[in-house]
Amino acid sequence: MRKRFLRTLALTLVPFIGAFLIRFIYFTSRKQFHMPQVIPQEPVVFAFWHGDLLLQPYLYYQFRKTPKAKVLISDHFDGQIIARIMTFFRLGTIHGSTTRGGAKVLIQGLKSLAEGYDIGITPDGPKGPRYTVSDGVVIMAQKRQAKVIVYSCVPSSYWQLGSWDRFVIPKPFGVLNFYASEPIDLMGLEINEAKELLHKALMLHALT
Repeated sequence: MRKRFLRTLALTLVPFIGAFLIRFIYFTSRKQFHMPQVIPQEPVVFAFWHGDLLLQPYLYYQFRKTPKAKVLISDHFDGQIIARIMTFFRLGTIHGSTTRGGAKVLIQGLKSLAEGYDIGITPDGPKGPRYTVSDGVVIMAQKRQAKVIVYSCVPSSYWQLGSWDRFVIPKPFGVLNFYASEPIDLMGLEINEAKELLHKALMLHALT
């Protein structure tokens, strides 16, 4: 009973506090956006490393004046918290993993792309290994003939957690460099070739 109460309390309070801190970090920092020359009007797949998740909603706002996106989130407890934080930023979520029981998640993602939603995905989530690209992002993009745009946020100073993904928390009052790649077309590529191409793009601005 006590554990259930604490989980309920956490699901109520932590998302609100988390959203506030994300906004505080963003609005107290100087921002520089490095955007692609071409911004597709059709739905795209946005990919970013799991440890670089925190501020990506603000980069997405540079693409769409009216947000219409769903982010693939783990169905674990921490994923539930992240999903509730996403609602503060007007983003939907799809719960699950593209590596474990992935068929259901892929079907939901493909359906959402067909309905006009952009999809946000962490190719190394939800449990790693860090900086590895799963098959799911490639399958989703190729099945719907959707382009992939790779995201990165490079803060001038930051804290880095000891978690498997070395989760990055930018420090307030610094500089945030947001990078978005040109749309990447994976059509016609073998899956390993496509994964290698995405990995190279994702590592271009990755933090060690």
